[in-house]
Amino acid sequence: MALSEAGIGRIRELFSRYPDKRSAMLAALRIAQEEQGYVTEEAMGEIAVLLEQTPVQVYETATFYTMFSLQPVGKHVIQVCRTLSCALVGADGLVRYLEQTLGIKAGETTPDGLFSLKTVECLAACGAGPMMQINDDYYEYLTREKIDRILADLKRDGRSSLATGPFVIPLGACP
Repeated sequence: MALSEAGIGRIRELFSRYPDKRSAMLAALRIAQEEQGYVTEEAMGEIAVLLEQTPVQVYETATFYTMFSLQPVGKHVIQVCRTLSCALVGADGLVRYLEQTLGIKAGETTPDGLFSLKTVECLAACGAGPMMQINDDYYEYLTREKIDRILADLKRDGRSSLATGPFVIPLGACP
């Protein structure tokens, strides 16, 4: 089993919130990723059974959203927005800077397992670019100096005070 009994229980608890079990898909994938650090093929199969969907339907959803990883990732997943509004204010240069600083390319993880770097489309902070999301935290109006401080904070403390917020609603917060 990929999902723990507790994880399966959390997914089943979601059913009462939705008119159709498949509506719990995103939350179920999030639970699987929280448990294992990424969404495994086995977890997708278990979610498919729980939600009465096909494994392909679960896979399609997991691969559509950039918040889900289908392979192991670093402790800190850096997602840099490359949509036009961020690109116009220097996102591509910051991606190159991160690649150089971390010694990896986008799509890779540092050898120590601390950082994974991804480029993504639109993180919905178009007026605050260039920006990136690291795990659940947003970092806006980025500069090389800000990136250096963020990376140093994460290496030292696992958090950075430069975050402009986590924007993920906890699963238990909705009535």
